[in-house]
Formats: sequence, C-alpha cells, structure tokens
Amino acid sequence: MTYVGSCFCGAVAVEVTGLPEVMGYCHCRSCRWWSGGPVNAFTLWKPEAVRVTAGSEHVATFQKTPFSQRQYCTKCGGHLMTNHPTLGLVDVYASMVPTLAFTPGVHINYAETVLPMRDGLPKFKDVPAEFGGSGEMIAE
Repeated sequence: MTYVGSCFCGAVAVEVTGLPEVMGYCHCRSCRWWSGGPVNAFTLWKPEAVRVTAGSEHVATFQKTPFSQRQYCTKCGGHLMTNHPTLGLVDVYASMVPTLAFTPGVHINYAETVLPMRDGLPKFKDVPAEFGGSGEMIAE
C-alpha cells in the first residue's frame, strides 16, 4: 500500500509505502511547540519507506537536538516529517497521510501532557526502554 501526502501549500509531496512501525501520540514539549498543538499524532516509518516525490528543493531541516531533524516546506512553512536518526525511524505526521487509517497504539512522553487523554492506550512516562527511555508507564 502506498500513501501520498503534501505540505500545506502542496509544493512538497511525500509518499510512504507499506505500514508504519507504530502510530501514536507524543506529548513532549518539543512536539507541542513544533506542531503548535497540545499533542502530536505520529506515524513512525523505516526511512526506506518514506520518499519526497516532488518539491525536494523546498524541504528545509531544523535540528534542535541530535534526536530530531524536523523538516518543513520553505514556501508555506508546513511541517512534513521528523527524522529520528538515533531510532532509525521517520515520523511522518499523521495529517500528512490523510488516506492512512490512523490507529494509535501508544502515548509517549505522557508525563509532559497538557491534554490528558483517557482512551485506554498505554501511556509511557517518556518512551519505551527499547528506544532509550525508562519504559515506565503512567496510569490514566
């Protein structure tokens, strides 16, 4: 299965193939600041499953930490994706792939939440241990 998305103005097109490794919500302050919202809906993909198919000349990267290389369109400022080199995964924001059925399975960085979500999904204080976090869970 292939899914196609674009930035806010449509100058940059992105294609993802297959299914994401995981989908969920990130509540960290960095994602909130970057997204401009109280939570970030993510879809994590292996890098080889993600491809910019048009407008690559308009893709810029902002890197605040070694953990996240945030990419956006230079024409409209629309957010595209975040490369996480230490994880070997790329977060293509759920809104970038509108035809993908977003089925979240987890909340991460829930200790930082400003929008409690009582949905029965697992809630990690930070991130799972296999991704370098404590693996500690938080109750709803």
